[in-house]
Amino acid sequence: MRLHPVGEAILLDDTGVSLGGQAILRGMGLEVSAGEVVGIAGPNGSGKTTLLRLLATLVSPDEGTGHVLGAALGSPEVFRVRPRIGLISHTPAVIGELTLRENVLHATRLAGHDPNRVDKAMRVVGLDEAAARRADAGSFGMLRRTEIARLLITEPSLLLLDEAFSGLDGDAQELIDALIARTLQREGAAVLVSHDTEHLGLRAGRVLALRSGSLVALA
Repeated sequence: MRLHPVGEAILLDDTGVSLGGQAILRGMGLEVSAGEVVGIAGPNGSGKTTLLRLLATLVSPDEGTGHVLGAALGSPEVFRVRPRIGLISHTPAVIGELTLRENVLHATRLAGHDPNRVDKAMRVVGLDEAAARRADAGSFGMLRRTEIARLLITEPSLLLLDEAFSGLDGDAQELIDALIARTLQREGAAVLVSHDTEHLGLRAGRVLALRSGSLVALA
């Protein structure tokens, strides 16, 4: 069994995931080092979202082994590293009944960070005037900016982005680029998932393709 090296954010070794009796990922091999941005391209239904959920420690492998931030996937170790993982899914993860500010404050408190940082983060992402708006009345762009504000505070060591740039204006895309840059400055790592290989090529040091549940080098 391979040891998890220092400085390696992700290590998947022949890893497989099945859901509902169907193999979604198989024979996955992936290494992502600290300070690295890796892009993963693939069409809808290729398993991109399942892969990100695996890397976020939200699903466990059925085959092979995997480590994220030094924690063995499928073991109790993942609860130790989960607060250090920042996930932006294709659909914004917010609580509709709370205001935009309350969403950021809630996440900040859960992660054990200083709640006094919330208002500054809201200003940075341009939501200071909309902070009192309920999330279920906010636009998609506002909800995405709310997630960015949360991650600016929680400062993840591993950033996982699922089509995070889709549907955003240029200013919001720059905020995500800044979030990636800050993560790398802390010697963190990022995995970007998208169907748009051109978009990935602009931001990732290397791009892989997810085909039939397995990762292959992009030709």
